[in-house]
This record gives sequence, structure tokens and C-alpha cells, in this order.
Amino acid sequence: MRFLDLTLPSLVENLALDEALLLAAESGDGGEVLRVWEWPSPAIVLGSGGRLAEDVDEVTCIADDVPILRRSSGGGTVLLGRGCLLYTLILSYERAPALGEIRPSYRFILDRIGQALAKGTDCIEQAGISDLALDGRKFSGTAQQRKRSFLLHHGTLLYAFDLSFLPRYLREPPRQPEYRERRDHLAFVCNLPLDGEEMKRRLSHAWATETSLIRWPNELVQQLVEKYSNTEWIRRF
Repeated sequence: MRFLDLTLPSLVENLALDEALLLAAESGDGGEVLRVWEWPSPAIVLGSGGRLAEDVDEVTCIADDVPILRRSSGGGTVLLGRGCLLYTLILSYERAPALGEIRPSYRFILDRIGQALAKGTDCIEQAGISDLALDGRKFSGTAQQRKRSFLLHHGTLLYAFDLSFLPRYLREPPRQPEYRERRDHLAFVCNLPLDGEEMKRRLSHAWATETSLIRWPNELVQQLVEKYSNTEWIRRF
């Protein structure tokens, strides 16, 4: 597996790059990749089926100049910003039988990531279908997009995030995992006490990355930028 530590200049390019890495792998022009990146200011990213009016305080976002975009994978709406490390995995189904089905694939991937971040402690666990939690409080959410031979699994890892942004820009989600127990954002979410560079190192070690990805599918990224910038795509629900 190759490693890519890359944040592109615009948010739409970063969302496009995740999908481009998946499409390149599926077409035979790429392969398995672990990518990490971080966006320096608050931004909203809806899941492919997320409902903007239900999930986001759009009036406040507009007033604060917080962009709202939509990604290609499912899952819930997330708030990015400084102190939120993002990771992307492009995985071949041939790596493990568990990757062929949705729930087993989340268990397979999150177990490996959780163990790497916990370093043998019992405090980190998979919660719900697609989260990681520290002592019952969420610090990581994930989502997937799946093709015939490869899947895209990407997620957030909060480590020094300003949690006060959450109730400012995000509404309480109407659909919640059982373990949330109707807690509000500030009672439910926490930061993991690791710095970003240490998390990158542990992720790279967990997935045994051997080399850095020098060339990424930039032409495909630029083609996909039009999709991610399209108002009809962003406001589709």
C-alpha cells in the first residue's frame, strides 16, 4: 500500500481526489492507498444522501462564510476544520474476505485503526456501525463508497478540534446511533488525546504503507471538480 499526505488547495479538489483515487484503482491505473489530509477552517460536508435542511444551520454557515459541500460516499454530515485529521483508504476486496460486505468491512477496518490509535488500551472501541469512540464518546465517523474491485473508506479523526463549532453549524441529527443516547453534540463528541503527526504515523504503521504515492490522478480530479462544485449536486436533498 502507498501513502499520500496531501491537502489540495481547494475543498472541492480534496473531495474529488478521494473519488479519483477510487476510480483510478478500479480502472487498473492505481491501487491501494492510504491518504491523510486536513482542512484549516470550518467546512460542512454532507454525505451523498444527506439532507441539508435537516443537518445544517445554513443561515449561520452563510453568515460565517462556512462552505457546504457534498461527498460521493454515504454516511452522515461532518464538520471539518483545524484539529480534524481526515484519512482515506482505497482497499482491494482481495485483501480480506470481510471487505466484501458492508458491516464486516467496517469491523475489519475500524478494528485495525482503533488498535493502532489505542496502543493496547481498552478505551477505544467501535461504536454503532461506523464510528470510533473513546470512553463512549465519538471522535471518529466514517463512510464508504464501493465499486466492483475496490472500496473507498474515509473518515474523520478529531484530536484538537474546536468542539464549540458543532452546535453552531450542525443541527442535532434526526437519525442517531443507539449508543448516542440522545446526547447533544458537546456531550457526545470528544477529541482523541494524540497529535496529528502521531496519528499519521500510527495509521501508516497499521496499514504497512511501503512507499509514498508520488503521482496522483490529477486530471481525473479536475474532471470531478465540476461535479463537486455543482449547486444541484450539493443541494440535491
